Amino acid sequence: MHLVMIFTALSLAVTVRLLAPKSSWQLTLFFFLFPPLLLLTTAVAVLCMGPEGEMLGLQASWFSYFFVFGFISFALILLLKLAYQAWQSQQEISTYPVKLIQGKAARILATSFPYSAQIGFWQPQLVVSWGIINGLDEAHLAAVLAHEQAHYYYHDTFWFFWLGWLRSGTAWLPHTETLWQELLFYREIRADEKAAEEVDALLLAESLLFCSQAPFKATESFCAPFCCAIPRSRLAERIDALLTERTFSFTPHWWVWSWLVVTLLPLFTLPFHN
Repeated sequence: MHLVMIFTALSLAVTVRLLAPKSSWQLTLFFFLFPPLLLLTTAVAVLCMGPEGEMLGLQASWFSYFFVFGFISFALILLLKLAYQAWQSQQEISTYPVKLIQGKAARILATSFPYSAQIGFWQPQLVVSWGIINGLDEAHLAAVLAHEQAHYYYHDTFWFFWLGWLRSGTAWLPHTETLWQELLFYREIRADEKAAEEVDALLLAESLLFCSQAPFKATESFCAPFCCAIPRSRLAERIDALLTERTFSFTPHWWVWSWLVVTLLPLFTLPFHN
């Protein structure tokens, strides 16, 4: 029976991913999150049931037990690896000098390339380079800082740390990278919209165009840079959204997240195992 549960979860996860369209923020989150969460809860349920006993008249097996044990172990190893990388980044930026930039404390990166980012977890640190400080005037620099403050407001580094973990653990599922790029795009759009409430959208677009010239982009899931590693076409779309004042819907609704209950269904099978 455990093999039936595993096969059903795998089939459903792959099918949902194959149906993934290019859509809204909420639907992108659904197609990205539903498959890995379903696989994780299925693995946890099988692991809790153990390799012995039966369920609905079907005998459990050691094969299914070791299979999910390996899957969960792999996921935990990836989590520890990502956490260690994040800790290393935190240790590195803690060595950077601190400077007040327009009233905000920032770690200064000694490079001539324009760069700014929030790096960390729930309360990340602002990191900016001399290249962006010297390359932008006060108004454009204020636009960049407003964008980074929006990432801080939404705790993007914290949430994308966990999303990045799911991404690395289920990279073999269809459209994982495509959906990840969509999430990065929507993350930046949301921060742009929040920043545009305080600064001129044109200044924000001009600052983005300036920073896009930097030869490197941060790809870590615990880092929210002003100009992230998205395709040039999406960068142009982001600038166009600012210039045309196009808005996206980021308001959460309870019914949008109701599908999370479905991912917990494997756990409800525990009482049927004996």
